[in-house]
Amino acid sequence: MLRRYRDRLDFTRRLGFRLIALLSMAILPIGLMSLVQNLHLSRDAQQSAEIALLGRTASAAAGERALLISAMGSADALGPAVLETMDRADDCSDLMRNFIQRSATYLNAIFVPLDGVSYCSSSLAPGETMDMHGNPIYQQFLTEPGTMIKSVNQGALSGRSVVVVLHPLYRDSEMLGYIALSLTQELLRSTHAINFGTEGARIVTFNNRGEILTSDSAVEGFADDILPADTPLLSMLSRNDTTFRAQSVGGEMRVFTVVPVVPGLVYAIGSWSPKVAGIGLFQLSRFGALIFPVVLWLVSLGVAYFAVFRLVLRHISVLRGQMRRFALGNRDAPPPVLGDAPTEIRDVSQTFHNMARILIRDEEAMEDAVTEKTVLLKEVHHRVKNNLQLIASIINMQSRMIEDDDAKRVLRSVQDRVAALATIYRNLYQAEHLDAVEADRLIGDIINQMVNASVGPGSNLRVETSLQPLTLLPDQAVPLSLLATEAFTNALKYAGAPPGADGPWVRVTLQAEGDGQGLLEIENSIGVQRGENESTGLGSQLIEAFSTQLEGSAETRAEKNSFMLRLHFRIESPLVVAPQDTRNVVLTSAARDGAIH
Repeated sequence: MLRRYRDRLDFTRRLGFRLIALLSMAILPIGLMSLVQNLHLSRDAQQSAEIALLGRTASAAAGERALLISAMGSADALGPAVLETMDRADDCSDLMRNFIQRSATYLNAIFVPLDGVSYCSSSLAPGETMDMHGNPIYQQFLTEPGTMIKSVNQGALSGRSVVVVLHPLYRDSEMLGYIALSLTQELLRSTHAINFGTEGARIVTFNNRGEILTSDSAVEGFADDILPADTPLLSMLSRNDTTFRAQSVGGEMRVFTVVPVVPGLVYAIGSWSPKVAGIGLFQLSRFGALIFPVVLWLVSLGVAYFAVFRLVLRHISVLRGQMRRFALGNRDAPPPVLGDAPTEIRDVSQTFHNMARILIRDEEAMEDAVTEKTVLLKEVHHRVKNNLQLIASIINMQSRMIEDDDAKRVLRSVQDRVAALATIYRNLYQAEHLDAVEADRLIGDIINQMVNASVGPGSNLRVETSLQPLTLLPDQAVPLSLLATEAFTNALKYAGAPPGADGPWVRVTLQAEGDGQGLLEIENSIGVQRGENESTGLGSQLIEAFSTQLEGSAETRAEKNSFMLRLHFRIESPLVVAPQDTRNVVLTSAARDGAIH
């Protein structure tokens, strides 16, 4: 990854870029002086506008602040009177009705004890009670007791859209319930419409739980459209007295201000059109602070770059194209010398011409040598394979002359191991690259060879293989193939027909597991005669030795009707010979009109 970033920044080494950087440094002081002055003025003007917006938002919410604080004070003042009359339900309800009649501000007043059955309300008839167990406000108060301000679309007493102010009632340190006063949404809304009537400006109030209380419009869903998108109201509690810019739910870019109405309980968010807030003018002034130094910079760079291009860059681009074409393999003839270039560049072109001529000659000699060595190495693999096959044939002839079954079985196992080695070398000299072996093909050939030699035509043995393509180094392919030979030999030896099956079976699986890991599994069925064949233990020792050589771990698992050997090993990827940095060679200037190659 570090190399990729370094390649992306390679353009910084070019002569044109360095010339631009030097000219930029020369013009930088003048541009910075102009930029700093304009940005400083623009920032001061914007801060003044933000403070003004915060003041206008607080002024718009001042009427609602007075009503809510008054409601909290009234609920607190009703507490002592409710404590005196709470044992007389009719007197308590008369107290609440008299309070509502004397005050034109509140719609209803109620005392709700902790048991949820209210008998003291301004809207209850004598002897009447109200069950508040199903009321969400009552349920929330039991969960989080304390002063609370909430908006209700349909009040429990009036059935209208109201804002409810709750205040807990205590006797000494014992909580008895809460007193609730309700105010109409229309009354609270009318307080911000007086001083907040600027076109494009809106205000919304919400409580400390992120729930909307009021807005300056009675249209349902209007408050959601003017709020910032993907920003919960609850997250704005920590942004008191701040101004920020964001996209609203309605898709419009707006300016938002957050001020406390009742600290800790109610907050107001002002939503302003950028045109009303004056943000567009500030952005325009910032753009003007940048445009003059940028224009000066571009004109100076254009003049200087055109002069340098004709003298230097044009010839360097042609020479670079010749070098990149040569690196890509276009080596039929040395590139021509740039005769019309300045003396220094012409000397570099002549040197490259001589170097390319020498490299073309030496590469031809090296390719001939590599081809000759490859042929000789393949011939060595071929002869080793023939010798191993000859040894396997001699062992086969010797086993035919021996009548002892144990000796025949030992010679047969030796013959299988030698034949497996011969198969490995046959794959090596047939491979396109001598440092890479197709392990799936190699193991498949070994299994087919052993099945044809060991399984008779009348046998019901079923061999299933699942070999995924896997390329290994010869140092890994040899022990893996020999391990597979030993394990497959044991599987054929001990395979038996399980109860209820038509015949024995053997499964071989080879696959790559990812993260540079490979998996080899050899599983065979177990019949009722398991244990009759005697084992010398040599196969197990060889399997353990080969797994150690592969830096893997071989595990065995015996079940009721099957036996499995599983090997996990690390895959060492073969080295692929390819031209270095081919992906970085890109033809650019070499393909331009007038380039000489």
